[in-house]
Amino acid sequence: MSLNRVAYELESKIKVERVSLRGPGVLILTGPSSCGKGEVASALSKVMSIPQDAHLSMGEILRNTFQKAKNDKSYAKLLAENYKLSADSNIFDCVDTTEELTKKVLNYLPEMQVYFKRQDMDKFTSQLEWLEFCTMNGLLVPNRWTQDFIVAHIEHNSSFKVNPFILDGYPRTVKAAQHLIAFLRRFNIPVIKVLHLSISKQEMLSRATKRGRADDDETSLLSRYQFYIENVHPSVDYLKTELGSDAIALVDAHQPVYKLIGEQKIFDLEKSILNVVSSSLRSLGVSRMTVKDLLDQLSTNEK
Repeated sequence: MSLNRVAYELESKIKVERVSLRGPGVLILTGPSSCGKGEVASALSKVMSIPQDAHLSMGEILRNTFQKAKNDKSYAKLLAENYKLSADSNIFDCVDTTEELTKKVLNYLPEMQVYFKRQDMDKFTSQLEWLEFCTMNGLLVPNRWTQDFIVAHIEHNSSFKVNPFILDGYPRTVKAAQHLIAFLRRFNIPVIKVLHLSISKQEMLSRATKRGRADDDETSLLSRYQFYIENVHPSVDYLKTELGSDAIALVDAHQPVYKLIGEQKIFDLEKSILNVVSSSLRSLGVSRMTVKDLLDQLSTNEK
């Protein structure tokens, strides 16, 4: 019997339920809207023993920022001193103030007065109040904030400097990628891998239509895909230049699985996601047999 055969039989008798990334380091997931970044990141964090609070998405970080600034004085101080963001800074007279931003804030004045139960917000609306309002209402915040909130969140949590974490859906521009890489290098946090999840424009439209969100009209979706082509894709190219091509893995995020119910062919979302997770794990160097064990265990736990 060959040594390869012995090794295969031995491996087949060993059941692997979890693997771990060697920390510190960050696993970056990027790609177009509706490519499944959140679902894949969540599944990867489960099989790689990464805590839920170490799966960082932009939406969660924005929510965490204004909530934590209210309740944690040390974090509020970090934001104010290192990033010029505070509850004491007026959005109408601060480093971020522009004519465009002022106009945008005033346009939402009636809604803000209801939300915050205050009538003087045309005179003073703090940076953190505007952040909270934007986050809770799905509005974009200034680009500087997006970059700074990411790094502030990582900087304030010492565990991210010694343990692996996942960054889901960021960076989205070359400038943001430059900012992130400079920060990671300053704190000696390596990039473990950039998983670039890829789907076609048509598949993005199909997925978004099925999820039925209010802002998923065709014009908005096409605009988002164009943003991906013009901004996110170049940011991945920048990361490839900075980190080397081995650090980037292009993962096909459209790997559909169908099941037959009677004579009807039904899309199986769970198994389709697991196919993408499988490709992602393989790109991280996990063996095929181990991937099978991990995904079998994940499927069992979620039933």
